[in-house]
Amino acid sequence: MTIDEKDLLNSILSSLNRIDYIKPEDIPNIDLYMDQVTTFMDKQLEATRRYPDDKILTKTMINNYTKNNLLPPPDKKKYSKEHLLTLIFIYYFKGILSISDIQHLLNPITDRYFSGKGALDLTAIYEEVFGLEKEEAGMLAKDITRKFQTSSHTFPDAPSEERENLQLFSFLCMLSFDVYVKRMLIEKIIDTKLTSQPEEKQKRNPKENRKK
Repeated sequence: MTIDEKDLLNSILSSLNRIDYIKPEDIPNIDLYMDQVTTFMDKQLEATRRYPDDKILTKTMINNYTKNNLLPPPDKKKYSKEHLLTLIFIYYFKGILSISDIQHLLNPITDRYFSGKGALDLTAIYEEVFGLEKEEAGMLAKDITRKFQTSSHTFPDAPSEERENLQLFSFLCMLSFDVYVKRMLIEKIIDTKLTSQPEEKQKRNPKENRKK
């Protein structure tokens, strides 16, 4: 691959090193109104935008999460620290999972730990899960580098003016396959471990299942 593509890899790896999460201590300990919630999330998750005008969370999104039983309703129009922690989980899940799958994944957690009455609370769970991020980012960097090096040896017999684009395509296909497999595994675990009715997914997407 060309030096420009190697610069692209270095840029990706640098981005991984800069990945961070919203720390619990950065979340206000006072309840917030809707406008304050969206402002806070916009500021804290700004680095995750693909484009400058991308929306992080809007009022409509948050209201829909409540209507779909993803987010417990606010108390007198105010959202607690637990609400914000739940919204952060939803924000990361919604890029790869359906609303229904997020329900199955999150509802057992919020039902048991949202109120903080048990041995664990939502803050402790959040800290434990996101505390794994640094180690995971390091393993991801190694895996991305391996995929890059593997793809750089594909299409050796292609014309030189075409080889670079074909190798880049190989690299993106390898990354996409990784995402596809992991999403499939997540859905399989949700369907077998977290869904109360085995037929629920088929009922949820009857048109999709008829196409198969």
